[in-house]
Amino acid sequence: MALKKKPVTGMKDILPDEMAVRDYVIHLVKETYASYGFSSMDTPCMEHIENLCSKQGGDNEKLIFKVLKRGEKLNIGTATKEDEVVDCGMRYDLTLPLARYYANHANVLPAPFKAMQIGNVWRADRPQKGRFRQFMQCDIDVLGESSYVAEIELILATANMIGQLGFCDFTVVINDRRFLKAMAAYSGFQEKDFDDVFIILDKMDKIGAQKVGLELEALGYGKDVVVKYLTLFQEITHDLAGVKMCKEKLGDYLSEAAVTSMETIISCVESAKECAFQIQFQPTMVRGQSYYTGTIFEININGFPGSVAGGGRYDEMIGKFTGQNTPAVGFSIGFERIIMLLLEKGFQIPGRKEKLVYLLEKDLPTVELLQVFQLAKAERQAGKDVLIVPMKKNKKFQKEQLLAAGYKSIVDVYQK
Repeated sequence: MALKKKPVTGMKDILPDEMAVRDYVIHLVKETYASYGFSSMDTPCMEHIENLCSKQGGDNEKLIFKVLKRGEKLNIGTATKEDEVVDCGMRYDLTLPLARYYANHANVLPAPFKAMQIGNVWRADRPQKGRFRQFMQCDIDVLGESSYVAEIELILATANMIGQLGFCDFTVVINDRRFLKAMAAYSGFQEKDFDDVFIILDKMDKIGAQKVGLELEALGYGKDVVVKYLTLFQEITHDLAGVKMCKEKLGDYLSEAAVTSMETIISCVESAKECAFQIQFQPTMVRGQSYYTGTIFEININGFPGSVAGGGRYDEMIGKFTGQNTPAVGFSIGFERIIMLLLEKGFQIPGRKEKLVYLLEKDLPTVELLQVFQLAKAERQAGKDVLIVPMKKNKKFQKEQLLAAGYKSIVDVYQK
C-alpha cells in the first residue's frame, strides 16, 4: 500500500513563504507582549482527560482528540466505558492548561502573574476556510489580579500588536456577563434559564431579533418578557452613554461595580491606545465559553466575518483545581485567521535582510570554493542572508526560482 503524501484532513503543511510570515508575527507578538510585562511560558500538548472534560470548555469538549492508554493499561477487549481506555487528550485551547499550570506553580510565580503562551491546539472540528483541526493560539493572561487594570492592559497590548501588522480599521467590542445577567433578570427570565437565553441571544447577528424572540418564547416565557428584553437592545447605544443607560434602566439588577468597571476600561483604552481603532460597548455579545464570569471582549476587522481575537474574565476556573477561586482574565489572538488575512493582502515582512546567493559551477576547485565560503562569511557578518548552491543545467529556471524566493543578488561563480 502506497503511503499518503497529503496531510491529515483539517491539518496542513506550511510552505516557506507562509512560514516566514508566521515567524515574523510570532516574533512581533513576543516582542510586543514582553514590552507590557508578559512572560513566556508553556504547557504540554496533552492534558488529563478529567481536566479537559470538566464542563468548562463549552462545545470544545465535544471536539477533543482523545488518546488511548498505553501498554498494559490498555485493555480494549474488556472495557465497557470510555474512561477505561482513555486517560488524556490533546488540549483544545490554552486557557484550561494555563489554569492547571498556575494551580501547580502558584507558589513560585509572581503575583499577579502575566503569562504569554503561544502554541498549537487541536479540535476535531469540521475543516473550512480559516478553520483547522490543528492551529496555533497566542494568549496573554493576567492571573491573581481582580482589578480592571488587567483588562485595560490586555486590550491595549492586543490592539497594539494587531495595529503593528497594518490593520487600522478594527473594533474592540466589549461586554460583561454581569450586564447580560442583569438585563435578563430585569426582563423577567429566571436565573436557571440564563445560559439558554444567552445561547439564543448570541445568534442575534445571524438570525435577527425576530427569530431570537421566537426562540426565547419557545423556552416558555410570555411575549411581554421577550419584548421587554429585546427592546433593551434596541434602546441601548454602543458607547459610554449606553453603559449609563443600562444603569438607569436596570437599577439594582446591575451592580455599581460592573458599571464602574465598564466605564473605566472604555475610557482608559480610548485615552491610552497606541494605534487607530474603535472600542465599542456591545450588550448582545455573549461569547460561548461557560467559564467566563465578568468582562468579555473581541476584536473585529472591518470586512472580515467573525472575530480575530477574543477573551474575558474567568475567575472561577483555577478554583476547580485548588478549591479557592483566583481572579483571572485573558485575551487570545486568532493567529491562523490573522495569517490568512496577511497572506491574502500580500503582506511583506518589513526590514527583511538582503538575500544573496552564490551559484557554483560544477567541480569548482577547492581553493576557489574556500574563497566563496570566506566571502559568504563576511556577507553574513555584514547582516545578509547568504545561500551557497551548485549551479543547475537549467540556470535560467534556477535563477527565476531564486528571485521568486527573495534572492535579489545572484553571483555566478565559475572556475578561473
